[in-house]
Order: sequence, then structure tokens, then C-alpha cells
Amino acid sequence: MSAHVDREAAASTSSALARIDKLLGWLVALPAAALVAVEVILLFTGVIARYVFHKPLIVADELSSVLFLWLAMMGAAVALHRHAHMRMTALVNNSNDLWRARWDFAAWTACLCFLALLAEPSIGYLMQQSEIELPGLSIADGWRAAALPVATLLMMAITIVKLLMRGARETILAALIALALAATLHVAGPVLADLGNLNLVIFFIGIVGTAVMLGMPIAFAFGLATFSYLSLSTSMPLDVVVGRVDEGVSHLILLAVPMFVFLGLVVEMTGMARTMVAFLASLLGHVRGGLSYVLVGSMYLVSGISGSKAADMAAVAPVLFPEMTKRGQKRGELVALLASTGAQTETIPPSIVLITIGSVTGVSIAALFAGGLMPGLVLALMLCLLIGWRARRESVELPARATPREILHCFVVALPALLLPFVIRAAVIEGVATATEVSTVGIVYSLLVGLLIYRQFNVRRLGEILIETVALSGAILIIIGTATAMAWALVQSGFSQSLAEMMGSLPGGAGMFMAVSIVAFIILGSVLEGIPAIVLFGPLLFPIARDMGINEVQYAMVVILSMGLGLFSPPFGVGYYGACAVSQTHPDEGIRPIIGYMVALFIGIVIVAMVPWISTGFLK
Repeated sequence: MSAHVDREAAASTSSALARIDKLLGWLVALPAAALVAVEVILLFTGVIARYVFHKPLIVADELSSVLFLWLAMMGAAVALHRHAHMRMTALVNNSNDLWRARWDFAAWTACLCFLALLAEPSIGYLMQQSEIELPGLSIADGWRAAALPVATLLMMAITIVKLLMRGARETILAALIALALAATLHVAGPVLADLGNLNLVIFFIGIVGTAVMLGMPIAFAFGLATFSYLSLSTSMPLDVVVGRVDEGVSHLILLAVPMFVFLGLVVEMTGMARTMVAFLASLLGHVRGGLSYVLVGSMYLVSGISGSKAADMAAVAPVLFPEMTKRGQKRGELVALLASTGAQTETIPPSIVLITIGSVTGVSIAALFAGGLMPGLVLALMLCLLIGWRARRESVELPARATPREILHCFVVALPALLLPFVIRAAVIEGVATATEVSTVGIVYSLLVGLLIYRQFNVRRLGEILIETVALSGAILIIIGTATAMAWALVQSGFSQSLAEMMGSLPGGAGMFMAVSIVAFIILGSVLEGIPAIVLFGPLLFPIARDMGINEVQYAMVVILSMGLGLFSPPFGVGYYGACAVSQTHPDEGIRPIIGYMVALFIGIVIVAMVPWISTGFLK
């Protein structure tokens, strides 16, 4: 009887926690989704006011900046609730169920440690910013800075509920482990303070490496290491760290991240991507290996619209893979090519990585957009050469060549979608909109095309798309924030100067520097993912490249492509597992086929590094 009562009590508690967890999910998701919609309206209204009526809305710009920090931080909370943060899961995925549960428990415990460290300084930072007035809105900057403590407390609540759902015993154990760790580090504080730069190894390699391997969100691992380093081995006030996080997240150019993510999801919803793929298939479907060429070309085109690799692959794979499978191509080969095209198109504007690298290094985003097309084309050519070589032995029966009338029909149907990249680029070139605002031009265009032409506008999916947007954007933006704080701590420690001296003294000059950068970013891209690697090391390495006479746009292309190669390379590259998830293919099937594609991409990167014109030929 007692056991039965205990089971009922446990079931009741579990049900209550599930309801609280769901409530917390909606509590962060609904305001964040609304903020995306408001930002789209504000930015597009600003475009109309300035370009049509010649009356810029200064207040709207400032309001966008205020709301953007809320969007980023609430988005991080949504990503935490939905398990959507960027993580390195190779160790976790290769463990059995028992150890996977243990790694998950350790990751949630580490998250709680970071959020507990962040809470008090974020409140202190709010108090500081409350004394500053925003000139346009005539309100205290505290209304903007309040996003940091509010989101932090919500994420703490989410983490505690997630732990409680695992059991009260494990939650108490997590708290005890966190307290024991904090006490150990506190006691070791005086010793650590005397270790000098050895602390960099302990905190930024030891703590970051351990936390990342455990599957902790990369952003939180960066934050945990930074807070621990500054609080235990320096006398720096922790409010400064929160200020650096704010600085990293609040660059208004980064507002393009959620806008382009939203655009990519809208393009997929309205069927625009599908019509472009159908048009390319009508041109090349009859050629041996033709649909593989179509896959490469489709990713090139779609990437230029969405800026999000997840959206790109989700738009293209479901359209092409069924037919390619019918023609006898193996799933492993398909997922290998899909992952390779993900790496190949990292420089196609308006890539989120281009926007990020421009914001943290000061390189013109317009120049990066102009310089990104040819490098992607060079890598596409390398992939196509390998596709042609592999397809020469295919013995499958190919479909008949499409008639000119069929091709024309596909072209007419796809024309509104094909025009979207040109609409986006023309809006920037003609000065209609900035790099931040131009996404809203694409969003409005895509919504109208979906509603009036393709008739695939699904109002019910709009809310889901907004929530997906904030989850992905929050995961990206919080990484930029914590990586900015970590990079600042490295600069304060003198590490950046030592790195600059070491890289600058490499034998072989610019050529050796470029070669080392390629290898370094392939490794960093596979372990840290692209954006964290770029935010951490971009500001340190770009000045060195400039001093060596390397064009910044060319160096950016080499860095981004190298990072992309690492990001989509197994066994550590998260992008590869994303391609497997989209195509519903087991990761083991693509390991062997992808090797040849990775080699082809590497050769393409070397060509881009050796020939500056490929990246700079279209710059004004």
C-alpha cells in the first residue's frame, strides 16, 4: 500500500513538474517570438520611412536596439528549454544510456553553476545602466539591460526544473557538486592567483574543454570559464564581464541574424526553395550524376537567400533525396554530399557567419558579401569535378531530357523565387536598406510571393517559425556574447599579444601564416563550431593578417571556409550530424564517402588562399 502511495505521489510530482516546465517554455517563447515580429515591422518601417518618405525614424532605430537585447537573451532561454544550444555531442552520443544520462546530468549542473555566477553581476550591471538615459527614447538604459538578469533568472528556473524532473535526489546532488566545486576553487584562489598565465591553461583549456566534452552548451562553457578565471585569479569586478557580454550581443548589425534565420524558414514554408530545385533538376536531371550537380547548385542558390545552414539543408534534401535514392544512390553518399555543400556555401551572402565576422573584426560586411560568391563557386567546381569522376561508372537508367517547354514552365514557376537573391542584393547596392534591414525586404517579398503566387502561406506555421527563429538566434547570439567576454579576458591576460608575436614570427611569412590559419580553423571549427571560433580568434588574427599584407576579405574567406570544413567533418563536426538528421541517415553511413569530398574542399580552400583575386576581384 505504501509503495502504491509513493508511486502515485511520484507520478503527481512528475506531472506537476512537466506542467511547470511547459509553462516556463511558453513564458520565454511567446514574448521572444513577438519580439521577432516587432523587429521585422520596425526595421521594414524604417526602410519605408527613409527611402520612400526621406524621413529616417531615429526613435525606431533606438527601440530596435533596446528590443534586440531582449530578443537575444530570451532567445537563449528558449534555446535552453528546447535543448537547441550549440553543443559538442560526440562523446555523449557514443555513450550507452547510463553514461549518456550521467553526461546530461553533469551538463545541466554546469549550466546551473554558470547561471548562478551570472545572476548577481547582471543585477549589478542593471543598476549601473539605469543611471544612463537613452537620448532618443528618453528612458533609462536599465530597461534594455534588464534583459540580462530577467533571462538569467528564467534560465535558472528552467535548469532547476529540468534537474528536478530527473529526481529530487539528483537535484540535491547537483547542488552539492556545484557548491563543492565552488568551495574548492575558492580555497584554491590564493594559489591560482600566483600561477600567472598558467591559469589560462587551467580555465580556458581545462574548464572549457571539460565542459564542452560533457555536452554543456558551448556558450555557457565560455561564460563559466571566464567568470571562474576573473573571480579566482584576478581582482576584476564581475560586472565588467556582463558588460562585455552585452557589448558582444548588442551590435545592431547582429540583428540581421534572427532576421535572416526567419527569412530562410519563410522561404522553406512558402515553397520557394522547392521551385528553384525543380528548375535546376529540369536542366540537369538527365545527366549522369545530374541530381548531385543539382544538389550543389541548389545549396549555392538557397544559401544565398536564407543564411542558415539548417534551413538550407531542410529546404533541399527532402526535395532531391527521394528521387536520388530511386536512381540507386546510397544514403551515405547523399548525406556526405549534403554536408559537403553545407561547408562549401559558408561564404555565400547573406551568410550569418559573414555578418558575425564583419561585426567582430570591423571588416566591411558589404565587401564580405561581394567577396563571398567566387570562393563558394570555386569549391562548388571542386565538388562537381569529384561528382563527375564518381558518376562515370553509374549504370542506372536516366530519365529523358526535359523538353524546352518543360524547362520553360519550371523557369516561369521558379522565377519569383529566383529573383529573391537579386532583390536582396539590389536593395543593399542601391542603398534602399542596410545589411541589417535588407532581410526584412526579403521577408516581405517572400511572404507576398507565398501568399499571392505560390499560395503556400501557412498562417498556423508562422508562430512555430517565429519560435524556431528565436531558439536558433538565441543560441548563436549568446555564444557571441560569452565568447566576446572570453576574448576580452584573454586580451587582459596578455595572451593576444603573445599569440600575435608567435604567429607573426612564423617562418615563411604570409604563406606560412595562411597555412597555419587554415589548419587551426579546421580544428577549431570541428571542436568549437564556427561562430565561437571566429568570435574568439578573429579579432586576434585579423590584425596580424593585415600587417602581413593579406587582404582582410581574402583572409575572411579562407577562415570561414576552413571553419566550415571542420564544422561539417566527422567525427566532431556538428554540421555533419545536422545533415544526417535532416536526411534521416545514420552518421556511420556517410563517414567513408565524405572523405573524398572533404579532400576536394580542402584543395579548393588552398586555391582560394593562393589566388587573392578569387575573393577580391569583385570589390569596388
